[in-house]
Amino acid sequence: MPAKWTKPEAIFNGKDLTGWEPDQSGDQPLGREGQRTGQRGAWRQPSQPRKFDDFKLHIELNCPQTGNSGVYLRGRYEMQVEYEDTPEDTYHSMGAIYGMVPVSQVLPRTPGKWESFDVTLVGRRVTVVRNGVKIIDNQEIAGITGGAIDANEGEPGVFYIQGDHTGGMKYRNITISVPRK
Repeated sequence: MPAKWTKPEAIFNGKDLTGWEPDQSGDQPLGREGQRTGQRGAWRQPSQPRKFDDFKLHIELNCPQTGNSGVYLRGRYEMQVEYEDTPEDTYHSMGAIYGMVPVSQVLPRTPGKWESFDVTLVGRRVTVVRNGVKIIDNQEIAGITGGAIDANEGEPGVFYIQGDHTGGMKYRNITISVPRK
């Protein structure tokens, strides 16, 4: 674990899509606070993006009752964001690394309310804190998850916000810190 980190830097301003582009044609804009108005597609940093290796990510999201989305770390590992009406499964519940790293505890659902996530990724080891509660503690991710941009795990990568399957997802206050050199 790096000894020191840089000051958090905004990578999404919450007002418009400066620095982001649609991943699939036909998608609708995110809009204020990153609200998803469409149901398909995804948003990622542009083709000449800043790429990240080890980092600390802070992201706030508001997931509706039937929301299903994800935040791709380095474009390769999906942190699940969902409140679909399906039984809880620790490998696929809110904050899990989809199908790879389960959450240690399932927190109460809070559809329609803002939640915060603090994610630290160093190499392939991840820690996830949801609303101040550590739900993944320094666990290794075995490999890429479905929907990954590529399989180049040894390389820095971009952030990628998966389209919401049902519409209504909102994102805001996305910041990044990297190891201080």
